[in-house]
Amino acid sequence: MRTIENNDDYNQLIALEKPILLDFYAEWCGPCQTLLPTIDKLSKEYEGKVEVQKVNIDKNSELAAQFGVRSIPALFFLKNSKIVDRTNGLQLESVLREKLDALLD
Repeated sequence: MRTIENNDDYNQLIALEKPILLDFYAEWCGPCQTLLPTIDKLSKEYEGKVEVQKVNIDKNSELAAQFGVRSIPALFFLKNSKIVDRTNGLQLESVLREKLDALLD
């Protein structure tokens, strides 16, 4: 799992034309840190199928604004470069797995 540092990183990611999970987070965010092990686990399980990337809102506020992030953790599920689903706050692994599987259909 990589961290998107700037808009160039994001544009390169979109160019891959793979399903994407973007995890908008902050280091100081307790719920974000709680969700991190689940995101890491899913990143490994879906490796090669879904690009799982993190976006630190403190370091990339421009991209966070572009996605309309108002609270974190915020997860965006993209297919064909378009947002097809999103969640805010802590999520169960099973819910995230369903959303990732839907990206692959």
